[in-house]
Amino acid sequence: MGILYDDVVIIKPPEKEGDPTMVTVNCPDKTGLGCDLCRIILFFGLNIVRGDVSTDGKWCYIVFWVVGKQKTRWSLLKKRMVEACPSCSSASGISYYCSDLQPTKPPDVFLLKFCCHDRKGLLHDVTAVLCELELSIIKVKVSTTPDGKVLDLFFIIDTRDLLHTKTRKDDTMEHIKGVLEDSVLTMDIELVGPEISACSQASSFLPAAITENDYSLELPDSVQTGTLRSDYTSITVDNTLSPAHSLVQITCQDHKGLLYDIMRTLKDYNIKISFGRFTTKPRRKCEMDLFIMQADGKKIVDPNKQSSLLSRLRTELYRPLRVAVVSRGPDTELLVANPVELSGEGRPLVFYDITLALKMLEICIFSAEIARHVIGDREWEVYRILLDEGEGLCVPRNKIEEGVWKMLMGWE
Repeated sequence: MGILYDDVVIIKPPEKEGDPTMVTVNCPDKTGLGCDLCRIILFFGLNIVRGDVSTDGKWCYIVFWVVGKQKTRWSLLKKRMVEACPSCSSASGISYYCSDLQPTKPPDVFLLKFCCHDRKGLLHDVTAVLCELELSIIKVKVSTTPDGKVLDLFFIIDTRDLLHTKTRKDDTMEHIKGVLEDSVLTMDIELVGPEISACSQASSFLPAAITENDYSLELPDSVQTGTLRSDYTSITVDNTLSPAHSLVQITCQDHKGLLYDIMRTLKDYNIKISFGRFTTKPRRKCEMDLFIMQADGKKIVDPNKQSSLLSRLRTELYRPLRVAVVSRGPDTELLVANPVELSGEGRPLVFYDITLALKMLEICIFSAEIARHVIGDREWEVYRILLDEGEGLCVPRNKIEEGVWKMLMGWE
């Protein structure tokens, strides 16, 4: 059984301005496919306002209705979504999709390093270029010297797998020099081994505010800053409506990447979705019905498994990311963290949103680090931003936290 290559992902433009674009995916099924597709859509800066999924266990049909920025590269989005689907084979010159997945080698890691004169918004402008070029940032080390220069180290992965070529490398540096203009002093890109990028790990010490309260699966009694509305959230499991599936019904407050957060959780629990529907409502509300089963094809009837899944889903709905502004000695530090998928994939565009929020608040960054930490039984990607207070930080801490949180949630 096969489907023509061009029909795996079909993108239908809206009939009138303001309507969502419809993206249809028709391919062999695999556990976590919905998560992978939602991650790609999020990476392209798009929001899913409605979604339908159905599968017979072997073949999957998914429809997303998406909205977002006007200059979306739709052909590239289609290519990336096709690549996320099970691999294709060729017969008689016509490309078909099959369910035979080939193992892939770990991606090469490159070190982009440059030194330049500092200015407000510089880090965001460079991050925006890297995102535009589909260069994923896995670690970053930014430091400012007393004489107003910055030394930036970006450990990056090229999703196009071309950064080893001179053409791709030169094109990347030209784009970065385009935003740095005359301020750039030195720049280089080199291939590094995984042991080198591992040595760039940031300080292992994390404040108690991060390692304790903010990362606990147990939710606080009251809603704190950096959480979503608890009175909008309801999650139930029903095993009576379907002979083969557990029905999970979710009502919650919408945010950027919501469907990705749900799909990521189900993927980590190795849970398959047979049928599902996601819709957004006015006032940032959304509703979701998911008919799910375990990897063994059975319902989730074990009370402990139900409780564990519901607890994790509630946590992801209340606090999909963690944001805190804390004291680091005499300085002020912004901390943002997001859970990493068991597959090792991190949440897209987090550093982009952080640097954009600080740029809009006109706050300079003195240093920045991205590193992964194992806290409890999960791996987290932690962003540590030391703020440049200069003659004094004039923006209140709660305003910084609120501004970054709103940007990450898509409420800016």
